Amino acid sequence: MNSGTTVNAPDESAQYAALLGKIEREHSVPCRGYKDRCLRRRIGVRMRANSVHTFGDYATVLDSAPGEWDKLLAALTINVTRFFRDAGAFAALEQDAYPALAAAHAGLLAVWSAGCSHGQEPYSLAMGLAEVVGLARFQVEATDVDALSLEAARAAQYSSEMVADIPLARRDRWMTPGDPAIVRSELRSRVTVLRHDLLRDAMPAQRFHLIVCRNVIIYFSREAQAALFEQLHDALVPGGVLMLGKVETLVGPAREKFDTLNLRERLFRRSTP
Repeated sequence: MNSGTTVNAPDESAQYAALLGKIEREHSVPCRGYKDRCLRRRIGVRMRANSVHTFGDYATVLDSAPGEWDKLLAALTINVTRFFRDAGAFAALEQDAYPALAAAHAGLLAVWSAGCSHGQEPYSLAMGLAEVVGLARFQVEATDVDALSLEAARAAQYSSEMVADIPLARRDRWMTPGDPAIVRSELRSRVTVLRHDLLRDAMPAQRFHLIVCRNVIIYFSREAQAALFEQLHDALVPGGVLMLGKVETLVGPAREKFDTLNLRERLFRRSTP
């Protein structure tokens, strides 16, 4: 361990493996798919908060203090987000991706915001889509593994500090006034919030026209990333668009199955046959 947490027990590795097994078994968190360094750091935060120094002692804490589970699971999930995070990415979507997808595909555009956290990303997508292609032309599916995040996304209520990132004209159009501001019902109806585990749950074949999966895969092992990209490829319709985070890139065999649309903004298109 680092950052002030020391684990000196000779069976540290066994205790660590047992703790990961416990987390996976009791709360279905696929620890083996995450980077080991990230897991140790986040578990270490909770160990220090409980003044314990071995993985075995922390497992005992989890058994004796049920409320600690919620804190650990929150620590293991990534919930850093805001409205229109990385403005250039949303500009690229609205100027290029949305019009092209609407022109190429008749009917409803299916959009997936994977790892939606508290909902700022899917509602940002919905605002842009509503203005570019119209409310009747799209449906956003917002997913996450964290129950508290999903609850917040469904409530769609945000403090004045949170909505400050929304351009004023859009804020007036799509949010109710007040603190908290609430996403207006006509836009909220275009966003469906569901639980989905990227590392465990199956993905439908060729369902989505756009998948936005940003700042999630960087916490996965390289093997898990390669497998996930294959699944994301298969979940897109031919010609569908995948957006990643600024520090993420395609790895594994899936790299050969995408064309680059905008490398700076990490926009890729599923190659057509």
